[in-house]
Amino acid sequence: MKRRLSVTLFVSLLAVVSPFALASCGEEATPPPKAPTRPVTGPAGAAPPVQAPYGMNDAPSSMRPYDQPAPGAPAAMNARAAAIYQGGLQAFANGDLASAKAQFAQATQADPRAHQAFYSLGVAQERLRDDGAGASYRQAFTLVPDYEPAIVAYAMLLARKGQLGEAERLLNEKRGQMPKSAAVAATLAEIKSLQKDTGSAQRLAQEALKINPDYRPAMVIIARDHYRNRRLDLALYALQAILDGFEPVSENPPRDRDNAEALLLRGLIYREQGQRAAALEEFRKAVTRRPDLVEARVQLATYLLEAGNAQEALPLLEGAVRFDAEHVAAHLNLGDAYRLLERYAEAKREFDWVLARNPNLPQVHYDLGLLYLFAPSVPGMTPKQQVAEAIKSLTRFQELRNKGQRDDSEELLNRAKLKEGELNAAAAAAQPAAPPAAEADGGVADAATDT
Repeated sequence: MKRRLSVTLFVSLLAVVSPFALASCGEEATPPPKAPTRPVTGPAGAAPPVQAPYGMNDAPSSMRPYDQPAPGAPAAMNARAAAIYQGGLQAFANGDLASAKAQFAQATQADPRAHQAFYSLGVAQERLRDDGAGASYRQAFTLVPDYEPAIVAYAMLLARKGQLGEAERLLNEKRGQMPKSAAVAATLAEIKSLQKDTGSAQRLAQEALKINPDYRPAMVIIARDHYRNRRLDLALYALQAILDGFEPVSENPPRDRDNAEALLLRGLIYREQGQRAAALEEFRKAVTRRPDLVEARVQLATYLLEAGNAQEALPLLEGAVRFDAEHVAAHLNLGDAYRLLERYAEAKREFDWVLARNPNLPQVHYDLGLLYLFAPSVPGMTPKQQVAEAIKSLTRFQELRNKGQRDDSEELLNRAKLKEGELNAAAAAAQPAAPPAAEADGGVADAATDT
């Protein structure tokens, strides 16, 4: 009989953990911030709401396909609030977070019980580093105590602030109130993984899948925990189940072939393994599925810049800083894209921004060295000032880089010093020659004799 890969088989194969298999934790894959949800537009008890563009599903995580919604669902926001909210969704999709925040705030004023508007306001605030994000999330699940998107978002906001214990306390409290919530169990698994308790993380993710075998975020959390703990083969196995399925695919189809977080994670693993073309393709698909996924934009743009394709990288990076204005790598790469496109004033602006945020980042000094050394003219600087700054930046890069790192900075530094010598020689040659001392003395003597 044809059947899907069972949840029991899925979780048992993915949760294989040996105490001797845990290598030192490499680069962590941090869960990305959430996106807004579509508002409920029908009466209470209507069909479950539609997922927002690259957003979070608003239906309860305990619901399985073809389940009927539970009676007594929260009422829809009123028509005026819904119209304003729709404008906020469009602004968010365009990367205009300030406008999205303003419109979501207006929606909460038009309907103070619009829990989804408070949640989406929190999403915009969190991305804008607005301290009010936590209060907005809390208000959403105060209005509707089992509103999972706000509970999950608030717990992950606490985690991103380093408050893992507080996030765990909240989720345990909610788990007691919502024992059938796959979302709460899965998010608690994420917190346990961030606390480096991989055994609890895998167990809780399995429990979430027992509640709902089709709850895709739990599958991604299983893969992400394997990745954090350097079990890359198991991480790839989990991602294959999500994105590709197993042969025969008619029996074991992919669980969620368009899952952007899974695509991003697989791209990171391929990048680490040196599979450049495969990684690039995963990042490209992740950006297509979720344009707000900043890390996927930055990773894809990095590959494009390395290939010299600044033209294609530029809109990716400009979008990245719209969705996250404080993303240092996005600004750094954006500066490099501007430099390659000979937009030197804009390149310097981005590098200066990075320098102000992290003056000890080696790469920004290297990039500034390239800018000063090779730009025909940097606005507001003379050629001599440029080459002096190039030498200063490249020297600072060498001081900050990893010891033993091989790069071309010494060659660049030599070129800068050679150029500085040429400029000094040219300046000296341009000075008018002083009269010979003997002629000057004779001239004085002749003048005295004439007198």
